[in-house]
Amino acid sequence: MSDANGANGANGPADGVNPEKDLAGSNLPGQRGQGGEEIRVQRGMFGAGNGGDTSGYGGLVRSVRLPGPANRPYGGWFDEVADELEGALEEQGLLPENAIEKTVVDRGELTFHIEREHLVRVARTLRDDPALRFELCTGVSGVHYPQDKGRELHAVYHLRSITHNRLIRLEVSAPDSEPRIPSLVSVYPTNDWHERETYDFFGIVFDGHPALTRIMMPDDWQGHPQRKDYPLGGIAVEYKGAQIPAPDQRRSYS
Repeated sequence: MSDANGANGANGPADGVNPEKDLAGSNLPGQRGQGGEEIRVQRGMFGAGNGGDTSGYGGLVRSVRLPGPANRPYGGWFDEVADELEGALEEQGLLPENAIEKTVVDRGELTFHIEREHLVRVARTLRDDPALRFELCTGVSGVHYPQDKGRELHAVYHLRSITHNRLIRLEVSAPDSEPRIPSLVSVYPTNDWHERETYDFFGIVFDGHPALTRIMMPDDWQGHPQRKDYPLGGIAVEYKGAQIPAPDQRRSYS
């Protein structure tokens, strides 16, 4: 039997176990703690409050946060890309602080949050500048944060430099009241269908797109299905002697 304070004891890890090393070497996401920008607070295990809770999980409180701006140095080639981008924008007469809202380094990934009126110029600079050369945009995806007031809709562009073997993101936000973002099809033609899909599912209007129509849902479909406020809908399912309500009439877990 091992000593109580030994490696196999109740107060210490087993032989060969290093919790800090094991966590660092795993694929578990890092924890943001209390940093970043809080956009909502979730309460309860599923957010449901219309039933009896005998589990105790109803008392859970979880803060939902977006990563905040990073401080220099960012590390690795991130500083080189940021310096080159800022310098190239200054050469065009555009102050970097007017175009780049914030720079985020989170979980080893670099994201530039761009003011939407400067999106096209920033993207073209990233594509054409020899020191940057982000020749490929692999697509744009949408996100809906209903609690992020004035910035409810986000469009995220994934850019890759084949020349330098680098990957970054551009993120742009727009309010629900004016869900418009400039199209990047003129810079990255492969974004054509991706912007149509993001419009179809989130309702983001990409100004300047050559043919912004729905791509998945029928043309006369009402609403945008991947928004958080989109109703579930559905029909009731009947069984012998019983009926399951439609999804939008069941207990809410939202």
